[in-house]
Amino acid sequence: MATAETEAQAIDWLAKHKGEWDLAVVDLFLKEGHGLGVLEWALGREPRQRVVVLTNSATEAMRTASKQAGADAIFDKSTELEEFFAYCLNVHRPPQSPA
Repeated sequence: MATAETEAQAIDWLAKHKGEWDLAVVDLFLKEGHGLGVLEWALGREPRQRVVVLTNSATEAMRTASKQAGADAIFDKSTELEEFFAYCLNVHRPPQSPA
């Protein structure tokens, strides 16, 4: 697990650990750079790797921009934390078959 305060730090860590991570959680607003740049860099990730946005600015425009930049999901920090945690817990769990 790692954290980054800037776009460059995030991309550097992801690049150095290419293929080794399962889930990247990206905020759109960083101390330097932007989360959209991290999302765009991560477009070359492996199919099993997921990138989600967790932000205070989950407007429709930001949701659209995040999806276009490669986000698998977008969550609002103030209203969608339960959904975010559920996503994280189930990101690689195979679907359950009906009983």
